[in-house]
Amino acid sequence: MAEGPTILPLSFKNFSHKAQELISIAPAEQLSPSNPVRESVNTYVQLAGIESGSGYFAPNVPSGYTLVFELHYRDGRVEYELPTVRSAAAELRIAGLLDDIGRTPYDELREILLKTLAQSIWRKHPELQSVRAILGSLTLPSVREFEQGKRESYEFLYAYDFSLQNASAKKNDH
Repeated sequence: MAEGPTILPLSFKNFSHKAQELISIAPAEQLSPSNPVRESVNTYVQLAGIESGSGYFAPNVPSGYTLVFELHYRDGRVEYELPTVRSAAAELRIAGLLDDIGRTPYDELREILLKTLAQSIWRKHPELQSVRAILGSLTLPSVREFEQGKRESYEFLYAYDFSLQNASAKKNDH
């Protein structure tokens, strides 16, 4: 509530700032980084996955990100493939990972993470000449827009070209 739009009245904003200060004491944020209590709390928060908060059920669900692999074969064929996983839990993890990749301000980190995901494509398709990882943002319509027939839209953000011959990627962005 303290950090953004909410359905609650504006008068709750002051209360939420005070509550945020009180709550920040609970995860031991006021303690030194090497304090064992703070380390224990931070470890639990990270392992439980609660450090990133709730986005799915929040009233202001942010846009998500999508990743498409463009597969270039030696014979000139081009195919497209989405990242695949084996379970519903893994689907949530990959969605979270794509959100983290899309929001990172560090191009080098984004490239490394996308290259790691592209390696699974190389294992499935060893005959590939190159792989282009295309990252875009996904914008969902409001309920009213959906009722009027509008569907999700995509915006190109970045593309990275990977090949076995070169260890680094060639980046294209908007």
